[in-house]
Amino acid sequence: MKSTLSVVVSAYNEEHSLGRCLASVRQLADEIIVVDNQSQDNTVGIAKKFTKNIYSQNNILMLNTNKNYGFGKATGDWILNLDADEEIPKELAKEIQTITQSHPKENGYWIKRKNIIFGKWITHGLWWPDKQIRLFRRGKGKFACVHIHEYVSVDGQVGELTVPYLHYNYETVHQYLTKIDRASTSEALSLGDMNHQLVWYDAIRFPLSDFLKIYFAQSGYKDGLHGLVLALFQAFYSFTVFAKFWEMEKFSQRDLAPLAVTGELEHGGKETQYWMITSKIQETKNIVKKILWKIQRKFLSL
Repeated sequence: MKSTLSVVVSAYNEEHSLGRCLASVRQLADEIIVVDNQSQDNTVGIAKKFTKNIYSQNNILMLNTNKNYGFGKATGDWILNLDADEEIPKELAKEIQTITQSHPKENGYWIKRKNIIFGKWITHGLWWPDKQIRLFRRGKGKFACVHIHEYVSVDGQVGELTVPYLHYNYETVHQYLTKIDRASTSEALSLGDMNHQLVWYDAIRFPLSDFLKIYFAQSGYKDGLHGLVLALFQAFYSFTVFAKFWEMEKFSQRDLAPLAVTGELEHGGKETQYWMITSKIQETKNIVKKILWKIQRKFLSL
């Protein structure tokens, strides 16, 4: 018996992206469901060109709740969950069709995501391979709705598909700043739920740690200026999370000695040097330089 597929999309003010998304699954889906989060533009009008299954929900901070609502409306054997700014290439559509018709033992699948940011496919840092669980059996997957950046939780075995899908992530700086405002609020609330204790040096450590991780440890520098800007943006995002958590603490006052801040900056400087040297070691083919830099790095870690 042929398995059926429901595509579920949750959208808010996505008139410029939704058509591309739904067109990419028109031939693949047996059913398309759009959950509109009280859009103020023509999102609903675009959705009507592809489906009658359109449901309205409040535009709440935890949008994963609305995605789960859409999953509950699906009738297909399988669910493919997409965001409005994502697209399924024809090769992936064929792979999904083959998998769902083969009666696999897995109840869900990871799919690699190609993030197109500021017009470029970003191949390092947080943005590749950026695996997401997007395909799963109906009734076997849902979001936990703990924080905004979470994966679908699947009951049972999870496999992985071969072909990636496309994510037209940030197309403008304004779009990036708008999206991180919502995401940073959600993450700050999650810190509160975890009873995180506000420590002043997190204002330095949060952003610095993220920058070093993305730009050096995850080779973001290989994406050129895009990689540098995105690593700095991620550092800014982390600082924003800290600042919003501080706001939740009613901007509690802290007396800071200049030497304490200086010491924290010096520590951060050593950590930065460590990763700068590490990147040199990884990039050079000169054996002598590798050895000398490794000795220099060893002294930094003492």
